Amino acid sequence: MKNNRFVALVMIPSVLYMFLFVVFPVVYGLGISFFNYNPANTHNTFLGIENYIRMFHDDTFWLALKNTIFFGIVALVLNLIITLFLAEIISVIPSKRLKTLFRTILFIPCIAPVVGTSMIWKHGIVATDGMLNAFLKLFGISPHNWYLTQGPLLIIIIVYTLWADLGYNVVLFSAGVENVPKEFEEAAAIDGAGPLQRFLYIKLPLMGRTFAFVAVMTMADYFQMFTQFNIFAANGGRNNSAMVLTNYIYRTSFSNFDMGYASALSAGLFVVVFAVAMIQNRLMRIEWGYE
Repeated sequence: MKNNRFVALVMIPSVLYMFLFVVFPVVYGLGISFFNYNPANTHNTFLGIENYIRMFHDDTFWLALKNTIFFGIVALVLNLIITLFLAEIISVIPSKRLKTLFRTILFIPCIAPVVGTSMIWKHGIVATDGMLNAFLKLFGISPHNWYLTQGPLLIIIIVYTLWADLGYNVVLFSAGVENVPKEFEEAAAIDGAGPLQRFLYIKLPLMGRTFAFVAVMTMADYFQMFTQFNIFAANGGRNNSAMVLTNYIYRTSFSNFDMGYASALSAGLFVVVFAVAMIQNRLMRIEWGYE
């Protein structure tokens, strides 16, 4: 009985924290999505589901949704492929010091402030007089204003995101690769399997739980990316070509002060992320592993 009381007392701060900073904001945000809400107004009109009906008829919402899904899927797939490749390369390096060095170098962008690195990329690399145009000029390609392009701007943001985010997954995959028992790989090598076959058919299936965890967490993170989009294309780029849902929600809420509609958009984003996570979790369900 005393132990139960102690556990209850210890849990009270955590429960209060969850309620005040997780449950209450979610419920409150969902509630104001049914109003024409502006905190500066003394009276906010109840609209019912009009904000949600408006969302389904909003062309910018559908464009932002398409860009969000495109960015999330392309960046996720490229991230998983590149980080798995780098983790495998690092795992075959015989020196532990070199392994640590390469992991550290790859992880440095992950701990750098996203705002700072985004500004450096925007003004030092992607700008008209930046390094990207200087590099293309070597091949006789005239300078471009990448912020007036449509497809390339979103691709540039994907490249930046990969550069800034690869190191974290490399560390996770490196741990997964190196924890695969060597006996399995050695047995496959004796049977004549090459390095690529051993990785695809031995290591990758055995680190299935690690792969599923990294994929789901990275996907959830990418679908909610905001900072680099607000730095590179605060207004969504030309014809909203780089507008994503997070940026659209921010602009609707803090530029147009239409917070009721922004809350409805946030609910839409939650549904999208939840649906994609469930589909991904279903596809990557792991039924077995190794001890």
